[in-house]
Amino acid sequence: MPHDLTKLRNIGVIAHIDAGKTTVTERMLFYCGYGHRLGEVDKGTTHTDFDPEEQQRGITILSACVMFPWKDVCINLIDTPGHVDFTAEVERSLRVLDGGVVVFSAREGVEAQSETVWHQADKYRVPRLAFINKMDREGADFYETLDEIHTRLGCRPIPVTLPIGAGPPHFGDAFRGLIDLIGMKRLTFTSQSKGAEVVVDAIPDEMHEDAEMWRAQMLDQLSLFDDELTELLLSEEPVPEVLIHKVLRYATLHNKAMPVLCGSALDGIGVQPLLDAVAAYLPSPADMPPVEGTDPKNKDAKTIRRPTPDEPFCGLVFKIHPDRHGDLHYVRVYSGQLKANSRVYNPGKDKKENVPQLWQIQCDRREQVDKASAGEIIGVIGLRHSITGDTICSAKEPILLESITFPETVISMAIEPETSTERKKLSDVLDTLKRQDPTFLARENEETGQTLISGMGELHLEVIKQRLLRAFKLDVKVHNPRVSYRETVEKVADVTGRCHRTMAGQTLSAEVAIRMEPHPGGAAPVVVTADCGDALSGEFLTAATEVLTEHGQGGGLLGFPLMHVKIMVTGGKVHETESSDLAFRMAAADAFNKALRTAGIVLLEPVMHLEVTTPEENLGEIVSDLQQRRAVITHTHIRGRNTVIDARAPLANLFGYSSAMRGLSQGRATCTMEPSSYAPAPPDVLEGFL
Repeated sequence: MPHDLTKLRNIGVIAHIDAGKTTVTERMLFYCGYGHRLGEVDKGTTHTDFDPEEQQRGITILSACVMFPWKDVCINLIDTPGHVDFTAEVERSLRVLDGGVVVFSAREGVEAQSETVWHQADKYRVPRLAFINKMDREGADFYETLDEIHTRLGCRPIPVTLPIGAGPPHFGDAFRGLIDLIGMKRLTFTSQSKGAEVVVDAIPDEMHEDAEMWRAQMLDQLSLFDDELTELLLSEEPVPEVLIHKVLRYATLHNKAMPVLCGSALDGIGVQPLLDAVAAYLPSPADMPPVEGTDPKNKDAKTIRRPTPDEPFCGLVFKIHPDRHGDLHYVRVYSGQLKANSRVYNPGKDKKENVPQLWQIQCDRREQVDKASAGEIIGVIGLRHSITGDTICSAKEPILLESITFPETVISMAIEPETSTERKKLSDVLDTLKRQDPTFLARENEETGQTLISGMGELHLEVIKQRLLRAFKLDVKVHNPRVSYRETVEKVADVTGRCHRTMAGQTLSAEVAIRMEPHPGGAAPVVVTADCGDALSGEFLTAATEVLTEHGQGGGLLGFPLMHVKIMVTGGKVHETESSDLAFRMAAADAFNKALRTAGIVLLEPVMHLEVTTPEENLGEIVSDLQQRRAVITHTHIRGRNTVIDARAPLANLFGYSSAMRGLSQGRATCTMEPSSYAPAPPDVLEGFL
């Protein structure tokens, strides 16, 4: 790692599935001299897709971290998944990264998951570059994709390179190089060197006018951010390249604009200019503002840490990779230094942690180091209590950073061990998987003995199932996936729960009044508050709210988790001699059950956002099939030669949809789906659970 923070770049490569993220990453590694071989996704030989499931399926499932040098900077890169089922990997990567490279396909343009990852990056205010990939494909259109980036993502894209031609080699005007709008040169990449050799020469005369026009547009947009550049344009004086780079960097760091480059990673065209742009425009840790947190002893007190080694240490655990030698915790160091054989403090758990080993992570390899400084991403082996989203820091000057939130699971399946020996082994394996994947849940049904595992989609559960059977060699029976329903309440209910009983010769007496009501905008699925004046206070109120919170997390009348519910303690009665903590716990439990029955049940089903891309001739069959699946089509538009359908449909009706869609279109249609919201299920679905 460089000691100069300004020479470090922590970046992520993010995009829709099949846009070419992993191929872009592989070309970056190859041109930087990281490896002698050029990995290929289709052959399962890439450096970052080293998991057997990734190699077999040809997709990224787990985010991989790798560090490599480029010219005078050091790049810490995380290659993230593109499939929506693994969006948690993108979420936690963006939480700790300083910049991002968003890859778009020149043929497909801005796709559904492109928008999802874009909004995730917006959430964490991550500065970005765009790389329009696959310019060598039939139907590639740089300018249409550029327009979609502007209109669909609501940003200001500024092209800094232009494509020369578009399409595969057999096209008359095939894609064959780039125009550098800053240096006003032509860039071509020799096939003999697999794109490693870049030839710089003059722009052809027939393209010079277009290049001048696009350069003028670039400078015009940049003039909005710099007075010196504006004055040079007004006086019609030449603009130095150094000034262009400076203004582009300013606009990128402040999320005012986004430099756009293009190329074909598979053909080795345009990757070196992309690396140059990463070094020139994306932020170093020194460019980032101080990280904000709270004082664990005073939640209302804000505290900050500047990104320097001289500050007290603080870091965030953002990923856990189970290992036979001990869990490997990925930690972003925000301030100070973390040393091997030291102790740190977890303020969220109020626990001290040992840090026996630090490892520099290089995909599936690692190298042991003695310390890590502010700005670095490091692997820690030895933490016992910390999980994804936890802060670790100096015990003398603690700080609690904002954690990482993940979406709700929408689909589950039952698994049963064949023997009692397998049951214990299954329990250990599921604990391992839960530590690794925050969106994976597992719980045992006490009545049936079945274990229910829940995830973000069919592919997510399929990957989990294959890991259980293949990697962990478990002897288990796996049932078909099922929908993860939720419950809410229909109306407001004011009830009073009572406890009047004798236990072990002692009379217990207490009353708790509560109001339960629908609460769609709550910060948590079930919000518990109190507004009861002096009627109830102290330990009795605490006991009542604790029980209401526990019951709210436990589920509703049908056994599904509750959501969109608010519970308020409105009153209570305390007996002078017969009231106790236990009595109020029983009274609160009684009030909760009464309120659920009085407020009425509303069954909520997960609704998915579906984007289907289909040839025009298959549009009728696709639409008809969607309508039979209770889908509501919200929008259709033309993208290239295809029609794109935006729809909302219940997850329960989408099992096996990918196969059905391919059958209706002779394999020519594609689709993506992601969780959108929960909506009331039809009465016939509710009746099936009553």
